[in-house]
Amino acid sequence: MQETNSEDRSGAYEQAGAALLQNFLSLFPAGSEAGQVWQSLIQAQGADPARFAALQAGYFKQQMALWGGMLASESGQTGNSPDSAEDGSSDKRFAGREWRDSRYHDYLRQVYQLNSRFLNDLVELADLEAPTKQRLRFYTRQLIDAMSPANYAATNPEALQLALATKGESLHTGIRQLIEDVEQGRVSMTDESAFEVGRNLAVTPGEVVFENELIQLIQYTPATAKVRKRPLLMVPPCINKFYILDLQPENSFVRYAVEQGNTVFMLSWRNITEDSLGGLTWDDYIAEGVLKAIEVVRAISRSEQINALGFCVGGTLLAAALAVLRARGEDRVASATLLATMLDFTYPGDIGVFIDEASMAAREAAIGKGGILPGKELAFVFSALRANDLVWSYVVNNYLKGKTPDAFDILYWNADSTNLPGPMYCWYVRNMYLENKLREPGKLVTCGVPVDLGAIRLPTYILATREDHIVPWKTAYLSTRHLKGDTRFVLGASGHVAGVINPPAKKRRSYWKSDRLSADADEWLAGAEEVGGSWWPDWNDWLQSFSGGERAAPKKLGNAKFKPIEPAPGRYVKVRV
Repeated sequence: MQETNSEDRSGAYEQAGAALLQNFLSLFPAGSEAGQVWQSLIQAQGADPARFAALQAGYFKQQMALWGGMLASESGQTGNSPDSAEDGSSDKRFAGREWRDSRYHDYLRQVYQLNSRFLNDLVELADLEAPTKQRLRFYTRQLIDAMSPANYAATNPEALQLALATKGESLHTGIRQLIEDVEQGRVSMTDESAFEVGRNLAVTPGEVVFENELIQLIQYTPATAKVRKRPLLMVPPCINKFYILDLQPENSFVRYAVEQGNTVFMLSWRNITEDSLGGLTWDDYIAEGVLKAIEVVRAISRSEQINALGFCVGGTLLAAALAVLRARGEDRVASATLLATMLDFTYPGDIGVFIDEASMAAREAAIGKGGILPGKELAFVFSALRANDLVWSYVVNNYLKGKTPDAFDILYWNADSTNLPGPMYCWYVRNMYLENKLREPGKLVTCGVPVDLGAIRLPTYILATREDHIVPWKTAYLSTRHLKGDTRFVLGASGHVAGVINPPAKKRRSYWKSDRLSADADEWLAGAEEVGGSWWPDWNDWLQSFSGGERAAPKKLGNAKFKPIEPAPGRYVKVRV
């Protein structure tokens, strides 16, 4: 009889599991990509019903144990929680004591965490091709993050307690802030009134010494009596603005580089707001951006060779420009630094979920021959990659609790989005992310010449960051296979921005280094040494080898041909959308 009951329960678990999945599928619109991906999951689970049934049975046993524990606690008895239950303290969304003080909310938290584990386990159990599984993980995480009880006023005990304590004022303020954010079209992440470009951000002294319709070129004032003979040109991402490298004085990478005796030049990309510039192409960004900047820097510094640094897509642009120079037989750059940069797009991470042939064709039809890609669209994509940190945490703080975000310079920069010309953006996404042509010698033609990364035989410093969600560090490591010069790879702690902007004075985080490259990233990390603090001094010591000696610091910026136009940071960077 006991065995029969067990079989009955197992059958009930399977039926309940099937119903659960069907309810889950109904959350996605018919024909949507997410719905199609989840249908493929159901088909994959059907190929191995035994494993699927075992997962369902375990899930429902834990659900029954949670419910039993809840009923027991209500009646004053001691209930047994399932082995997998957590107290929530490791998840900052549920760290507040209010979650444990309320039996009801504690139960909601535990059910949510159990459901989350079940869905994640379901995905990992499926035998699917890698691209489909990656999409499945992404959509599942988006749903799990969105359905957290912390995100809703009625199921968040911290928000409810605050509303009672403030007699509803917190909710009133939250609603007002929600309306303001709807009007501006984005979630507020920081107190934007605390910052201003040119007042307390991007304040390293210097002058704009050249400009065209696409860029301004800034030369910074020397901070030492003598400077290295070879100047340093920084190429920032054109997605967002250059001052991520020149935030406040205490965390400015530009200021640090200047204080080490470098004559630093910064390329400042124009924010494309005029329709007349909506036809600019990738080749324009290479020729009138990076190559033009190299030409002007060489002329002002009277140096045959310069050192160059690129960050994120700025690094991709720099590498492409170096390959163009090599194809032309021109030797203009002595060393290259690539920060959080992708050259091989085989494994682009979660951002690849947003890119496929159908979506790319639609984008090309809309703006591929002319037009503007709004910066807010790009900002949304990057926020979705880390929805808990960059969306839902602010929904809870700003709207449910009515609090004002703290002042944080990196998040101010993050919100200062930039538009891109449609043809440039479409060419970049198709040829890099979709077709991955840059890694294949001669397959990509830029500025009229076929480019080959392997021909770039320069000393190169490559920095990746371990928690980077935009440029996965193992993908950044692939660059070591394509660049044939003397390459140094360094891995910083933290993410895409915080791992790069890590000044030595703060003595935070760490980095991994090794004098040897390995066949793959995991092997390299296994043999690397972890060093406490910032990677900046390691980079500075490396760059010193390519300084070309020293000379007296220039007393004036620019020269007779390229005269100062306006003080740094210039007007291009101040244009907001």
